Amino acid sequence: TANAPIFGIDRDGKVSEWNRKTAEITGFSKSEAMGKSLVNTFIHTDHRASVSDVLTRALFGDESSNYELPLFTKAGEQRDILLNA
Repeated sequence: TANAPIFGIDRDGKVSEWNRKTAEITGFSKSEAMGKSLVNTFIHTDHRASVSDVLTRALFGDESSNYELPLFTKAGEQRDILLNA
């Protein structure tokens, strides 16, 4: 079991992996997150364009490290996590 939040997206930006730590941090269970658009569901509108850009570049092999990803919790709180993609 990982002590770090681990999640994955497919080429369409839909959640394809959501580990227990990510569920703990966000309050969204794996079943609630799977298949949902990561950016449109879990990222505030103010950050969607920049997050989408980082994720798109990562899918094409342009790696990012220590990007502050602002995830929103089920309770509506923002949690910043460091993304390495």
